[in-house]
Amino acid sequence: MNILALDTSMGACSAAVLCATGGARSLHARQDEMQRGHAEALMPMVAAVLAEAGLAAGDLNVIAATVGPGSFTGVRIAIAAARGLALVTDARLFGTDSLSVMARAALVEVQPNGPFAVAVDARRGMLYLGLFDETGRKRDGPLLVAPDDAVALLPSTLRLAVGNGAQALADAAAAQARHIEPGLAALQPSAAALAEIALESGETSTIFRPLYLRPPDAKPQAQAVGRR
Repeated sequence: MNILALDTSMGACSAAVLCATGGARSLHARQDEMQRGHAEALMPMVAAVLAEAGLAAGDLNVIAATVGPGSFTGVRIAIAAARGLALVTDARLFGTDSLSVMARAALVEVQPNGPFAVAVDARRGMLYLGLFDETGRKRDGPLLVAPDDAVALLPSTLRLAVGNGAQALADAAAAQARHIEPGLAALQPSAAALAEIALESGETSTIFRPLYLRPPDAKPQAQAVGRR
């Protein structure tokens, strides 16, 4: 099984190839933090990880991408690339939300002894929130929620939140006499973690769509709309 995974949903761009044959696995990955330029960076990364793995695009069995939430432009970049590659290779598609991928990546750096939250700054005083058990399995989310409202959704045993929205969640929890330890503020979705999720899932499809939890910030001008 040869899996190509792509992520451009948030503040990093990454690509990874996971090759699994029998009990042997090899992982080849690239990841760079960036706020812009994902579209220009992604395909050179894909070429690099394919070359490192010794594969051609036609050798791919599955192409995986994060489907959101995240930036509107970023989410579309990885999905469009995955769809295009699938068309020319006949590979199947796999998609999952970016918070589940972040939860999987977090397990490399922390060993939660109970449920934990992934909280990402969604701007305008809101969070993208996902709740996970200690193995990284999703319990709820992704949700778009204000920090104060998010506290009410947290299991009573939850003591850890990760992501760049974790401090806002911890502050809201403290105001309600709960203690949440914030961590991994620089955590980003990882194509390497996505590839592992895709392999373990074994589920594929022929199509996937972006997951948007909020309307776009950019809106058409009223005059322009009136002229149509």
